[in-house]
Amino acid sequence: MIAYLGTGLLGAGFVRHMLENGETVHVWNRTPEKARALEADGAKAFADVADAVRGASEIHLTLSDDASVDAVLEPLHDVILPTAVILDHTTLAPTPTGERVARWKERGRTYVHTPVFMGPKNTRDGTGLMLLSGDPAVRARVKPLLAPLTGKILELGDDPTRGASFKLFGNMMLLVIAGGLADVYKLSRSLGIDPKDAHALFSEFNPGNAIQGRGKAMAEGNYEASFELTMARKDLRLMEDEAARHGDKLDVVPAVGALYERYIAAGFGSEDAGIVGSGRA
Repeated sequence: MIAYLGTGLLGAGFVRHMLENGETVHVWNRTPEKARALEADGAKAFADVADAVRGASEIHLTLSDDASVDAVLEPLHDVILPTAVILDHTTLAPTPTGERVARWKERGRTYVHTPVFMGPKNTRDGTGLMLLSGDPAVRARVKPLLAPLTGKILELGDDPTRGASFKLFGNMMLLVIAGGLADVYKLSRSLGIDPKDAHALFSEFNPGNAIQGRGKAMAEGNYEASFELTMARKDLRLMEDEAARHGDKLDVVPAVGALYERYIAAGFGSEDAGIVGSGRA
C-alpha cells in the first residue's frame, strides 16, 4: 500500500497515475477536501495523517517547503514502518535535506529526496523528469518504485543533497527567464508593440541557445569575448533609458546592469559578458 501526503495539483496527478497502475493509495492533505476528491478515483482519504501512513510500504510527499515536510513527518517517526521508504518530491533546500536524510537514517528509516521537473499533466501521465541522488544502495532500491511515475530518472550521484541543488538550478533558470520576459513585455508595451508580437521574435531567435553556448563556456571558465561586457552594459542602459522615456521602469534589467557595472569597475570590461559568472568581483 502507498500513502500520498499532499494532494495538490502535482500530488493529485501522481495519485491518479498510481491508481491507474493498480496501486492501493491512501491520501492525506491539510485541506481534507482535496484528499476526499480523489476517492472518486479509487483512493482512500484520511483526516489523520498517521492513519494514512500506517502500514504503508511507500510514503510519497509533495508539500510546500522544508518546514511543512518536517511538520508533517516528524510526528510520524514511530508510525512509519522500518521497512517503508519515504519518497519526497517537494522542492527543498539542500542543507536541511541532507540533515533530514541523516536524521531519518538514525531512526532506522529511509528518506529519499526525489524532486521533479514535472507539471500536473506530467504527474498524471507519468512523463517528465525526476531527480535522484544519495546512497547507491538506496538509489537501487527506490529506482524501480519511481520509474513508473516519470518519463526519465536523472541520477546525480551519492550526495543526497544534489537532487535538491539541481532542482534549484533548474527552477532558478525558469524564474529568471520569466523575469526577463516580464521586462521584455513591459518595454514592448512602452513602445506600442503587442507582447504577442514581441514574443514572435523568439520563434526565429532562440536566446535559450545561450545556455548551451555561453553557459557552457562560463562553466568551463572560458571568457574569450564574443559580446564584450562594456557593450552588454551599454545595451542594458539603452533598454532602461527607452523605458524611462515612456514613463516606465524595468524590474530585472537594472539588477543585471548593477552586476555588470561591478565587474567593469573590477577591470573586466573587455571580457565576455559571461565573466559575471566567474565570481571574481
